[in-house]
Amino acid sequence: MQQPQYDPQQQYGPQAPAPRPARNGLGTAALVLGIIGTVSGFIPFLFWLAGILGLIALILGLSGRGRVKRGEAANKGVTTIGAVLGLVALILSVVGAVLTFKAVDEAVDEINKATKGSTATKEPAGTKDKGGDSSGKDDKNKGLAAGDSAAYDDKLKVTVSAPKAYTPDEYAAGHTKGNKAYQVTVVVQNDGKEKFDATLLSADARAGEDGVPAEQIFDGKVGSGFTGTILPGKKSTVQLAFDAPADARTLTVEVSPGFAYDASVWELKL
Repeated sequence: MQQPQYDPQQQYGPQAPAPRPARNGLGTAALVLGIIGTVSGFIPFLFWLAGILGLIALILGLSGRGRVKRGEAANKGVTTIGAVLGLVALILSVVGAVLTFKAVDEAVDEINKATKGSTATKEPAGTKDKGGDSSGKDDKNKGLAAGDSAAYDDKLKVTVSAPKAYTPDEYAAGHTKGNKAYQVTVVVQNDGKEKFDATLLSADARAGEDGVPAEQIFDGKVGSGFTGTILPGKKSTVQLAFDAPADARTLTVEVSPGFAYDASVWELKL
């Protein structure tokens, strides 16, 4: 006789399905966004992107950790790293925002300074060694006299001497026959802490009551102008000559130290 055959499923009952591996898409997303946000935090002007991605990564990372605690996911390490990177990206975004706004503010200040120009105060002749320059604050809109100094905020001083008659040589440029030539000495003294680029300095003149242009004279003795750099505590001196009509009684000399400075004007009697 044959023994009856038994079906294993009937003997032991239906088998339970194999458990699915726990997944955590929130943790993976937090990790990816955290990495991108952290990298963005090191790039100038991308602090805003780091802040947005860091916040999202932190939220997703914390949500993913909640799933791990409830047993719905198993990749706790990935989720934790994503949340940490999100927090790092947020910190970098704050630091980047502070540095960016500070740099922009400094740039705006420099632009305003270059546009507005540094204003000089009058330092009358004979007072520069006495520390007195307050007497010129009320006269900053008036012309300076011979020997007066224009003292700027950065402790740069420009001084123009009284004019004296000058005889150009036969090869001089800028002198018209029948006109008179006058020589002035311009001294630039750097009492500040920064170097001064003297090549940016310019000087112009007008003559007489009508203010006709007084052309600058160039020959072997005058007209070379300022060159190079003036170091802190040093000064530079040049001789300039201007051509003026024979009947002119005044010479107006205007000196501009550079783009970041207002021009100063000297009213000189001939």
